Amino acid sequence: MNRGAFGSWVLGLGFRVRYCLLLPMAIGTYCLLFSCLLFSCADPKFQQYLTEGEQLYIKNCSNCHQRNGKGLGLVYPPLAPSDFMEKNVEAVICLMKNGQTEEITVNGNSFNQPMPGVPSLTELEIAEIATYIYNSWEHEKGIIEVKQVSQSLKSCPSY
Repeated sequence: MNRGAFGSWVLGLGFRVRYCLLLPMAIGTYCLLFSCLLFSCADPKFQQYLTEGEQLYIKNCSNCHQRNGKGLGLVYPPLAPSDFMEKNVEAVICLMKNGQTEEITVNGNSFNQPMPGVPSLTELEIAEIATYIYNSWEHEKGIIEVKQVSQSLKSCPSY
């Protein structure tokens, strides 16, 4: 469903906080206060997951995947953009917790560097990181719920 240029700022799953800053440029400065108050408060749970997820990402993931999600050359794969991420949400959730040692292909490039998991992450923390990475760098998946993480972790391959 194509919502057009301004469709992503409409209240709902497609809303992103960053569009609060674009709206005033299109309509006027008074809209900044109105749009940010109306939209960024629309889903406080999403905002909390996004904020907490960013901090957890910086602490646990950014050393390899970089703060901007671009990865590190052909050593560590990018998250921004990442065709692997888009097609493998459950696998990405499993990788956060359990890591992986097998080769992975992202955007047509092969990566052989093992990824250590972070077994100490709780399901909530994984949901927060997933919400952050799946709503940053042009990804727009909405909130990744703890229930989804729990289900994904149950189906992770065992090594």
